[in-house]
Amino acid sequence: MERLLLRWRTRRGRRTAVRFLEMLAGAVGSRGWRCVRLYEPEEFPLPVPLLWIYASGVAEDVGVVVSVRAAPGGWAYHRAQRGRFGYLVPCGDVDAAAEQVDLLLKHRMFPSTW
Repeated sequence: MERLLLRWRTRRGRRTAVRFLEMLAGAVGSRGWRCVRLYEPEEFPLPVPLLWIYASGVAEDVGVVVSVRAAPGGWAYHRAQRGRFGYLVPCGDVDAAAEQVDLLLKHRMFPSTW
């Protein structure tokens, strides 16, 4: 029974993370960033759903990978490379998450302007 419950939580958590990442993909896409969805189980058999957000055009080597993790009080967006230390914002505020990603990528593209 416990194994079945754990499997249900994992699938439910994955669906929730994918839903939040889809919302973020739409928000950053409207700001001009490109996204690669790394959560299709057939194509990318990764244990955690990830969203790679990157610049299109001249600076295609600039990007960030975002994941969704459980956090106190709900779910939150995180920079995947930093794990729990990469906290961005709660998932309830997609616009704030898009703004954080936008600022992070602009800073990486134009570091001398900050």
